Amino acid sequence: MTTPFEWTEERVEELKKLWDTGLPASEIGRRFGITKNSVVGKVRRLDLAMRRAPAPAKIEANVVTLDRLTANQCSWPMGEPGTEEFRFCGQQAVHGKPYCTEHCSIAYVASSKNKRQEKAA
Repeated sequence: MTTPFEWTEERVEELKKLWDTGLPASEIGRRFGITKNSVVGKVRRLDLAMRRAPAPAKIEANVVTLDRLTANQCSWPMGEPGTEEFRFCGQQAVHGKPYCTEHCSIAYVASSKNKRQEKAA
């Protein structure tokens, strides 16, 4: 049988130090072997400064993110996925293709077999 978690003076001091470093409540809970909600509850009872989630970065009107991408726009990915800079080309897509003319020229390269057939004709 496990013993219930108890907030000792040492644990409270450790909680304050970890909280001040900006460590997420879920990670603090993992370190103590308790839930995130237990950590947040103790933080509130101790009246420690609550942290707010950072404000979302302002996205420029001309930046095409996944939630703004439409079927007739080029879906060529630009930047590193998972970063704030990641976006899509967004230019007018070629009819029946997912990319604009420029990106179609990169994505669709004729095979050497097709090139030989074209030369033979």
